[in-house]
Amino acid sequence: MPTKTRRRDTPPPRTGSSETEVLRGFLDYLRTSIAAKVDGAPEPGVRTAGVPSGTNLLGLLTHLTFVERATFLGDEVANWQATFHAAPSDSVAEVVARYREAVERANEVLDGCTDLGAPVPRPGRAAPSVRWALTHLIEETGRHAGHADILRELIDGAIGR
Repeated sequence: MPTKTRRRDTPPPRTGSSETEVLRGFLDYLRTSIAAKVDGAPEPGVRTAGVPSGTNLLGLLTHLTFVERATFLGDEVANWQATFHAAPSDSVAEVVARYREAVERANEVLDGCTDLGAPVPRPGRAAPSVRWALTHLIEETGRHAGHADILRELIDGAIGR
């Protein structure tokens, strides 16, 4: 077992009191947590399956990039299972940068959404409400952040958010 490296543990965010501020505050907290968990992870462990399903740290962040883009930017995904695999040529820094760019673009869309009950803007396609999309991304990102915590600890002993 690798020697444990402790990261500074960041507590949940203090947000404003509106529903929008709470939902976006927690989503951004989870987004930051998982990006930090992957950033700087060593090769080849970042690509190594930590469990029999084949899940690996780099694949989790690649998947979440697709989820962000599909949910908030309207990208269509033909094969969700394929989104769990980073290209062999992708570096850790490139995958983290792509995720952060997708988050930034998603936040630009969300900045224009004033009604949580309105659909996420998706020209030409049916879309869930902004409230549903935010809640789904909190669930999806939180679940995979938990997976990433375990995988990163198995790779190099790094723990904490």
